[in-house]
Amino acid sequence: MPITPAQCRAARGLVEMDQVTLADRAMVSRSVIIDFENGRRVPVRNNLAAIQRVLEEAGVEFTNGDASGVRLRTKKR
Repeated sequence: MPITPAQCRAARGLVEMDQVTLADRAMVSRSVIIDFENGRRVPVRNNLAAIQRVLEEAGVEFTNGDASGVRLRTKKR
């Protein structure tokens, strides 16, 4: 299930990642991140997957149960 603009903003906040860093790591332009987070457009499938992958690698877990959300993944001991 694709992530939402609100999940993207919240995920960046959880891992203290700015839009520039996310764009660089996902290899997309900053305008893709800005437009997505502002609800102006949905990135193409590959770009959206790259954005999600970068945030997950940073420790975010996306939840899509009764309500979409984000949380930090707990570290295994």
